[in-house]
Amino acid sequence: MPAVRAVLPAAPSAALGRLALEPPPRFPDWPEAEVVRSLRSVPSWVVERVHGAVELTLDGLVIAAPPVTGELTPPSSGSFGFLSSDSEAEAVRETRLLAQFRPDLLELVAELTAAVAADETLAPLLVAEGDEGGIAAAHGAAYLSIALVTTAIAAREAGQPGVAAIVGTALGVAAGLRRAAPMPAGYAEAVREKERAEYLLPRSGSTSVAVRDHVFALTESAFPAFGDFAENGLAEAAAGGVVIRTGMAAGPVPVSVRVLAEPPAEVETLGWEEVVDLSWHADHGSASLAPSARVGVTTPPWPGDYRVRVHAYGRDDPDVESYGIWVWAAPAEPPRVHARADRLGHRLRGEPEPALVDRPEVRYRWIRQSRLAVAATVTVATGLPAADVVRGFGADPDRPKPPAELRQAYADPWLAVLDLGGVVLVIEENGYLGSHEDVLTAISRAGAAASMFWNVNAVTRLSFARDGELLASFEPGLGEPDLSPETAAALAGLDFEDYRDLDEKGLVAVERFTGRGLHAEDLEEIERAGVAYRVPGA
Repeated sequence: MPAVRAVLPAAPSAALGRLALEPPPRFPDWPEAEVVRSLRSVPSWVVERVHGAVELTLDGLVIAAPPVTGELTPPSSGSFGFLSSDSEAEAVRETRLLAQFRPDLLELVAELTAAVAADETLAPLLVAEGDEGGIAAAHGAAYLSIALVTTAIAAREAGQPGVAAIVGTALGVAAGLRRAAPMPAGYAEAVREKERAEYLLPRSGSTSVAVRDHVFALTESAFPAFGDFAENGLAEAAAGGVVIRTGMAAGPVPVSVRVLAEPPAEVETLGWEEVVDLSWHADHGSASLAPSARVGVTTPPWPGDYRVRVHAYGRDDPDVESYGIWVWAAPAEPPRVHARADRLGHRLRGEPEPALVDRPEVRYRWIRQSRLAVAATVTVATGLPAADVVRGFGADPDRPKPPAELRQAYADPWLAVLDLGGVVLVIEENGYLGSHEDVLTAISRAGAAASMFWNVNAVTRLSFARDGELLASFEPGLGEPDLSPETAAALAGLDFEDYRDLDEKGLVAVERFTGRGLHAEDLEEIERAGVAYRVPGA
């Protein structure tokens, strides 16, 4: 075993050593030897590196051992078909082949290796020390070297001395043992030291948490116990973490996490309805979101006192519910509420609920599930027939095309229109001509025109024109130009500084200015009509 172990490279050995930490592999449904199944779960680079590293050593290894294969069934005579791929590692292919005509040999090797690894005589050789990588590599190499020597003994005696099959079988056996065996003593502390050495501040990330029973948590281990959230209506510090009260009962909710190197200079309340600071003591650190969060940012891997700022939005409206959590090291101090605006928070605190706020942009959220969700321009023009509006965009109204054909072309911009009698809706999927001044002045010469453009990079433009004159064109939320009373009225009550529902707010302004908005059934009608127009050379 020491001779074989000495030639095993550290990286693949460490990968084997860490298998106990990984989720159980998903094996194919077809019948297959357990050793082969386990081998398939080993990364291909590990198989190739190990095969190359031990090939010469195994070839030259002289082993004296008592018989171990006397009870095996002799290999059957005859022929059979076997399919392999050039991309398959030689050790995997030869192990699969061996499993076809000597399946009991693989089972015997697995039993023998497990028994040898459990023998107290070898306990000193299984001791692993050092940093995380060193412990993982030593532990993986110990099990793999036992499996390699045991497999070599049994395979040679059974008349199957091929090194590739020995390596593949040993890897499959060792992988199965490592998945079932615990990590060695000291590994958890080594992992902690590695995390601390590599942890850098600040850091941030976004993820999704599967809410259950109206709560999720930032926790070090098990889900913390929590109360009724009556103190601040949003969050509670508990033993082991911080619990956040949600509006939705269950389902995924987006959460962003920031871990700061120092306390934030300002409190960010814009775009949030509830914001609360509270103190939390970490017993060991590395708290993460639970339950069932995708991989995200963890808190610092050190014990100590931390300040946690929880931001919440949309708890009264699960369609847009979201959270932001900021964490930084700070001495304990009383909780502090920076914003309290949602109705749920008022109920939990035992306060009278505020009046419902009319938010006209909510009725445009259907856009997010439409063809226009990622990028589009919606333009509404009054006073001109549809043919003149089409010409104003630079297209020929006498040359219609099916929308499906233009979607596949990718050569020129295109548009679809809906004539509502005095009002014309223009839809550009992933287009922006309706935001151009020359287009807006042309199509507004007999009335009004307004457009809202957005794209995947969060670039937007809201524009208004009347009687052939551009009145305003700007990116909402980045400062408004001098507005006429008419355009100011179209924007009244729409909070563009709050980035949420920004596209929808723009569509509300377009509707107010022109007197007609875009409805979901309008898109359906355009699709049924199957008529669109290409804008050549635009």
